[in-house]
Amino acid sequence: MALKLVHKGKVRDLYEAGDKHLLIVSTDRLSAFDFILPTAIPRKGEILNKISLFWFDKTRHIIKNHIVTADLKKIKEALPDADLSGDYFKGRTLLVLKTRRVDFECIVRGYITGSGWKEYLKQGSVCGIKLPPGLKEAQKLPEPIFTPTTKADQGHDENVGFEEMVKALGAPLAEEIRTKSLALYKFAAEHAASKGILLADTKFEFGTLGGELVFIDEALTPDSSRFWDAAAYKVGSSPASYDKQFVRNWLENSGWDKVSAPPELPREVVLATAAKYMEALEKITGAGL
Repeated sequence: MALKLVHKGKVRDLYEAGDKHLLIVSTDRLSAFDFILPTAIPRKGEILNKISLFWFDKTRHIIKNHIVTADLKKIKEALPDADLSGDYFKGRTLLVLKTRRVDFECIVRGYITGSGWKEYLKQGSVCGIKLPPGLKEAQKLPEPIFTPTTKADQGHDENVGFEEMVKALGAPLAEEIRTKSLALYKFAAEHAASKGILLADTKFEFGTLGGELVFIDEALTPDSSRFWDAAAYKVGSSPASYDKQFVRNWLENSGWDKVSAPPELPREVVLATAAKYMEALEKITGAGL
């Protein structure tokens, strides 16, 4: 029996798995500038899956997560009528609890960079949060800040103030989400630092199940986070990161207008990007695929 696809995201495919569960398959697709690129990154889905599983396991003491199992044999036993053959599912499939998704992306920033740096230069703030004067690019913030956005499956997410989140969700849930997001960031940043990596910023997603907040989707991957090599880090410049920034840089210089269909990536860009993702996996988890 073919699985029923319920959502095709930029990177992940979601399938029905009964009344209480979903299957999440992390593909090798890569998105940039709100486009899914025509060129896949080999084994990227497997790498993202393994990094997420590492963090979901490490953060159970902070918050419950949606993982049931990543063991394909157990998934097949749970879904005996589903066709789970082929390489598409190997090493990249999760059976998870079905939750009611909170429609905000919960971003925590520990360093000032990217769009936050651009806003700070103009207004002295990041997502409307006033920061001390005189900060330099890539500088560590006095304290991590919580900057939620709307969640857009297509197009751009929009920054929102915490007050808007309170209006949409109610104060108790919004405050719990902020508290858990900051706790997750601080724990992950400490672990990453012990491995020679700085966690500049990251985004979390949550759902609710039976009135309980649950950590869902992916966890602290190079797709959802900005990881920097601590040894190469220098305040005042934009550090190289273990993510798709390499691809973004190539696209920026390719002549692509960011409106028409994006170009195919050259082989050297694909291989270098795959190597960056693999390096992140090995450094963060201490293991490869």
